[in-house]
Amino acid sequence: MSTLETSKDAAKIKRTRTSALDRILQVLDFLQTNDAPATAYEIARAVGAPLSTIYTLVEDLVEKDMLDRFDDGRLWFGHRLFHYGLTYARHVDLLTTANHEMSDLALASGETVQICGRDGDFMVVLGMVDGPDHFQVASQVGSRTPLNWSASGRLLVGHLPEAERRAIFSHASCPSPTGRAETDIEILTASSRQALDAGLSIQAGESAYSIACIAAPILDGAGTCRATISIVVPDQKVDQTDPDLKELVRSSAINIARRLGWSR
Repeated sequence: MSTLETSKDAAKIKRTRTSALDRILQVLDFLQTNDAPATAYEIARAVGAPLSTIYTLVEDLVEKDMLDRFDDGRLWFGHRLFHYGLTYARHVDLLTTANHEMSDLALASGETVQICGRDGDFMVVLGMVDGPDHFQVASQVGSRTPLNWSASGRLLVGHLPEAERRAIFSHASCPSPTGRAETDIEILTASSRQALDAGLSIQAGESAYSIACIAAPILDGAGTCRATISIVVPDQKVDQTDPDLKELVRSSAINIARRLGWSR
């Protein structure tokens, strides 16, 4: 066999492997976005893949404990993925450091505290500590919402160049269930930077009725917003000053950055 033929065969194998990996990621991404178990048929229809292809992948993933199959045929994440996630979380300095600060902030404020990060066009809840008053918060660890729905979402892209922020909001923004989330691209582009410069972002009733969020950016040494820390409260508490929730959140964000050696 010639060198050229060998090279072509290798490239073909690589393309096949990449395609299979892409399909697996599509399955996992759909389950995460859907946030509920689904059948192989529902997954195939959602990702636009041949049903036979998805069935083959699913069988392999179930066999390897990457997916679990319920009695009714629906599929969900398997325990092997859970163990991967635990191992990853143990080695993420940000989350390890933030866990201590979240607990302190929840105690000081009496409210639920979250650490959020960015996942493409979405904000994702990375960590959470419930407040003493047990105020019910709809979002849980792993929840994802469009960037324009939340205070944290705007902060997470605030450090980016203006053109990049505008491009992100142009394809990532959509109306929220309450109809109150900002969707104007120019306003979002400007306000995301303004919030980052102020070190604070607030939204009330945009993603869920009667619920507000007070968020502060966790900045690295280059000024990049690596994550946010926020307090989730009933919207009538946004301007509370005893204790001062806004200052508590700002201080917590600064403390996390300092502990990680990111303070500028």
